[in-house]
Amino acid sequence: MSEGSGPGLRESKKQRTRRHLADVALELFLERGFDEVSVADVAAAADVSKPTLFRYFACKEDLVLDRFADHQDEAARIVRSRPAGCAPVRALHEHFLVALRERDPITGLCDVPDVVAFQRLLYSTAGLESGQARYTAREAELLADALEPDSVTPLEARMAALHLVTVRQELGRANWRRIASGRSADEVYAEAVADADRAFGMLAHGLDAALAGGPPGVFAR
Repeated sequence: MSEGSGPGLRESKKQRTRRHLADVALELFLERGFDEVSVADVAAAADVSKPTLFRYFACKEDLVLDRFADHQDEAARIVRSRPAGCAPVRALHEHFLVALRERDPITGLCDVPDVVAFQRLLYSTAGLESGQARYTAREAELLADALEPDSVTPLEARMAALHLVTVRQELGRANWRRIASGRSADEVYAEAVADADRAFGMLAHGLDAALAGGPPGVFAR
């Protein structure tokens, strides 16, 4: 077998090509606007044909949104790997606080100019906003699968997953808005932590009890 014919090398080349296409597309979108750039424009700039581009990305939106694919199973992984005795909401809450401290872009609390520009593109483009629904649905599906073994029905697991996924996303959006207004991540940090504590706290009183097999509809007051 020749050096370039191994499955590992082929896969590596495919990943490099995929990343190149996404990087070229993002540069064009940031420069000219998402709606002003066609798939043909991206293909030409990347020196590939349109059919080649579509072999890697099913639609124009995926050239941007594919960056979220690596995070789709993050919440599910956190829940599955949580320590014994740690409730799901608490596990996701604690993970989000760590991500805030580390200025992880997924939390919105990142003032690196390239990250801010990317998130501005994401949140200000209607086509990308609607396209995120596919990724959100998959994230919730994976999280629901992770929650279902916790003595809850599939419907309860799905409702809990949708709540948790939405909280994570809305906290990220709120943090980005603060950064986009010109404030630094350090300036926003305390507010971001307070928001996370409130948001996950609202869920913890009901969801953690329900996911532990407690009576439905009982909330701490």
